[in-house]
Amino acid sequence: MSSPNLHPMLNVAVKAARAAGAIINRAALDVESVRISQKQVNDFVTEVDHASEKVIIETLLGAYPGHGILAEESGTEYGAKDSDYVWIIDPLDGTTNFIHGFPVYCVSIALSVRGKIEQAVIYDPSRNDLFTATKGRGAYMNDRRIRVSKRTKLSECLVSTGFPFRSGDNFKQYLAIMADMMPRMAGLRRPGAAALDLAYVAAGFTDAFFETGLNPWDVAAGSLLVTEAGGLIGNFTGEPDFLEQRECLAGAPRIYGQIVPLLAKYSKFANVDDKLRASDRVRAVSASTKSNADDASVDLYARSTVVDFADESAESANGEAPAVAAKPVQRKLTRIRREAPASPSEGDASAK
Repeated sequence: MSSPNLHPMLNVAVKAARAAGAIINRAALDVESVRISQKQVNDFVTEVDHASEKVIIETLLGAYPGHGILAEESGTEYGAKDSDYVWIIDPLDGTTNFIHGFPVYCVSIALSVRGKIEQAVIYDPSRNDLFTATKGRGAYMNDRRIRVSKRTKLSECLVSTGFPFRSGDNFKQYLAIMADMMPRMAGLRRPGAAALDLAYVAAGFTDAFFETGLNPWDVAAGSLLVTEAGGLIGNFTGEPDFLEQRECLAGAPRIYGQIVPLLAKYSKFANVDDKLRASDRVRAVSASTKSNADDASVDLYARSTVVDFADESAESANGEAPAVAAKPVQRKLTRIRREAPASPSEGDASAK
C-alpha cells in the first residue's frame, strides 16, 4: 500500500520491496526445498534471489521504463543503458543466512540520480521492518523517524562488521583489524547482511559498521539511510566517495571519528607510511596467533588490551608520548603433586 507522505519514486520502490519480501517469506516456510547454486566459494545464489530480483525489476520498470537497472544477479541487462536514473538492487542480501533459516536478511533498493543516491528502501521481510529515506527528508523505520545513536565513547559502542569469506580475501589483515578494535569497544557483531547492518546504524541499534569487499548494491540504500539519520559514511580513510571502492565505514559522527584512525592504515587508499605500519601490525598479529604454547605472545587479546589502553590513558602534562607499557612478567606454573593414599595393609583391622 502506498503512502501519500512518500516521494512517488520511493512509493514504487516500497511496492517492489514488499513484493519481493512476499516471495522470500513464502520460500522461508520450506527453505529446504529451495534450489541453491554457488557463484564462487562461500557465495551462494538461490532461485529466490532470481525470483525476487525479477519482480523488483518488473515493478520498477513498469512505472519508470526509461530508468536504468544495476542488480546483483542480472547486472545491467535490463533497463535503459544511458539513463541518469539507475535503480541499484540487492534482491536478497544475506542469502547464506536465508538458506540456513537464520532470519537476518533483507531486500535493498536504491535510486541513483546522476551518481547520487536519492531514494532508499531496505525491507526485512522476516520482521516486516521497512526502512526508507529520501534525500533531504530524513530516514524512517515503519513510518517512525530514526536517528543514529548518541553515544560518544567507543568503549561503550556495539559495532557490526562482516568477516572475509572469499578465497583471496586478506584474512590476516582482518585479524589485525579485530585485534586493534575489539579491546576498544563493548562488542563486535557479524550479522551477515550489510544492507541491514547499515539500516541498524541509521536506527541507532548499533553505533557503527565496517566491512571490505562490498559491492554498490550492498551499500547504496543503506548509505542514504545513515546520512539522512545524521550519521557519516565513507571508506576506511574517511573519504565520502566509497560506493565503488569495496570498503565501507559508517557510524554516528563522534564514533566514526574515533574509528577512522584505527582503520585508515588498513585502507587500500592509505599512504605508503600507513601501509607499512599496517604490514608490520599484520605480521605481529599473525606471529602472535601461532600455536606455540611456550610463546607468551599467544595471548593476543590480553596483550593488545594492556598495551593499547595503557598507551591511550597515559597522558603526560607536557604532551610527551606516553611510555610503552612494560611487558607482562611471565609466570611459571607449578603443578602440585598430591601423593595417593596408601592402600590398606592386609593386617589393618580397619580394612576388614
